Amino acid sequence: MLTNFDLEKMVDTSDEWIRTRTGIVERRIADPDVPTSHLALSSAGAALESAQTEPRDLDLIIVATVTPDMFFPSTASLLQQKLGAGYAAAFDILVGCTGFVYGCAVAREMIGAGTYERALVIGAETLSKIADWQDRSTCVLFGDAAGAVILAPTEEKHGILDYSLGNDGTNADALKIPAGGSLMPTSEQTVAERLHYLTMNGPEVFKFAVRAMADSSEEVVRRAGLAMTDVDVVIPHQANLRIIDAAAKRFHLPYERFVRNLERYGNTSAASIPLALDEAVRTGRIKRGDHVLLSSFGAGLSWASMVLRW
Repeated sequence: MLTNFDLEKMVDTSDEWIRTRTGIVERRIADPDVPTSHLALSSAGAALESAQTEPRDLDLIIVATVTPDMFFPSTASLLQQKLGAGYAAAFDILVGCTGFVYGCAVAREMIGAGTYERALVIGAETLSKIADWQDRSTCVLFGDAAGAVILAPTEEKHGILDYSLGNDGTNADALKIPAGGSLMPTSEQTVAERLHYLTMNGPEVFKFAVRAMADSSEEVVRRAGLAMTDVDVVIPHQANLRIIDAAAKRFHLPYERFVRNLERYGNTSAASIPLALDEAVRTGRIKRGDHVLLSSFGAGLSWASMVLRW
């Protein structure tokens, strides 16, 4: 665990500054030798146990992450081997914080088409490995985590009702890691210039986030044949308390309907929503029959919202 007081000793910041601007108090940091696939494996095991499903029953594995173990093979491929999931199809999705919802949307369509029957979708990140611990504007925000779900067909009117995905590439530079890809291959210069760490235009991302989350959420709720007042629980991407507050005002919903845990975990990117979803289910905040809205924004700049009937 890394607290705001710990960060005060590392960079020029303070607990008060972090709390008032983000709402974050502490975050979890993986050991240096722990890869993303390890966190994914732990969350997969918990999801399989909860769903009373064996790894051999999976025929699709999707891992959403921007911190893969390596460029290739995919983290999903490494996870398949660790799980002993037979010959299940396995691939990664790289869209940042929206990755988990994107992954669930892809799995839903593949299952709906009859191609697959049981999918494991995971959001897993070790953002501490790409955070610039000399940049006080970004390093205070992120934590490491993983969360997973099992998707399968149902004849009941439960599960994923609809989703809305989108992207605005004109703002792609607002959130990125500049070097390490084919555009700017790794070199002595890129390492010296610290171009392999996450960079973010905070004000630009903030403005985009509030608009994108609100617009996509309203769209998907309408497409699901519901009114916003029919939504029992909202699980927003846990990035910044002020963004969640702004979304609550835009939705005109009681603040109690919004799940919030960023004060304990920080921004865990693709792991953010499944982590909050798991806590909401285990603590009884989500009950059978509830309409649940997932809403996120991320690199790209992308957005993704989804309505579930639990």
